[in-house]
Amino acid sequence: MAIDSSIGDVTFRNPHDPVVGIHTLRLKDLYQRSPQGGPEPNARHRLPVHLLALVTAGRASFSVDFETYPCRPGGLLWVRPGQFVGFPPPGIDATLVLFEPQFPYDALRAPALRAAREPDHDQSTADARARPTHGTYWQPGGEDSDAIVDGVSQLETDYQRLLRGEDVPMAVLRHQLAALLARVSRLEPEGGPEQDAADSEILARLRALVDERFAATRQVEEYAKQLGCSVRTLTRASLAATGRTAKQLVDDRVALEAKRLLAESDLPVAEVAARLGFSEPTNFGRFFARTVGSPPGAFRSAAVEAARAELAPESAPPAQPLAAAGAKAGAARGYTPPPPEELAERGLSVRTRGRGRAVDPPPR
Repeated sequence: MAIDSSIGDVTFRNPHDPVVGIHTLRLKDLYQRSPQGGPEPNARHRLPVHLLALVTAGRASFSVDFETYPCRPGGLLWVRPGQFVGFPPPGIDATLVLFEPQFPYDALRAPALRAAREPDHDQSTADARARPTHGTYWQPGGEDSDAIVDGVSQLETDYQRLLRGEDVPMAVLRHQLAALLARVSRLEPEGGPEQDAADSEILARLRALVDERFAATRQVEEYAKQLGCSVRTLTRASLAATGRTAKQLVDDRVALEAKRLLAESDLPVAEVAARLGFSEPTNFGRFFARTVGSPPGAFRSAAVEAARAELAPESAPPAQPLAAAGAKAGAARGYTPPPPEELAERGLSVRTRGRGRAVDPPPR
């Protein structure tokens, strides 16, 4: 059973000019691309491109690879290609910048995007050691916030000018995006730096290789051979940075892809297993249950129910919100209001609701 998605069958690329390599639009406009002709909240999709979302109005939560990120105005979310994103329901708006991975490369070689790999012969040592930007959500303040907002706004403006046929060189958009990514790379994401930022060079190279080949092999020996090191070296680097072995790191990546496929599609479990390199569905079932903690079918059902729950209001508002809040506060303090007669003895006048009479204090 697939999770309903308002943009599941909608391209993230510009339908009028898909070869540009960059596309800006508003979140509310993305919802309007639904095949049903109207917005549906909490759309979920696997992104084929990079997405920067600058929240401009309202508060809500995005989810990225099953992690929730509460966002507020001025916040910036970065979703990478292949990640599973859940969009918030209507009620907030955001400026979206979607771009192909190669688009900003021609400007500054985009060190914010490049994974740490073996240096090319034509790269400087400093450039070869450049690490990709880590993090998913930022809430910049002060001048950093102004710079991010200005950068996104200028990209949006020049992109619209380009669509109108004005003479806007593509290099301008490339440089603007590269400058924006460079600014983001200097900021620390909410929650602190992610685990990848602590990786050694060899572990970063392992992660990149696992991303490419996790469906072909789960054997750490194969990765060690391709990286020209020993299994012990990979395990030592992984334990030092993550507290998990290299084998667990590989299995975690396979499990993440399995969760994405189960949550975004109605593919049979056997097909999911085959796509991930398992020869037998039963082997995949045991692997998934051991790694994730539940069978594939149970995880898919839970993901569907979680998506439905996000569409429902959290709770019905009380008929008398102030009275309910007061009662709750009094209960929290262990306090019970005294009866009207006792209040009257204290010299207070109390009107009893619905009886049309007042209890006055006794005469002195």
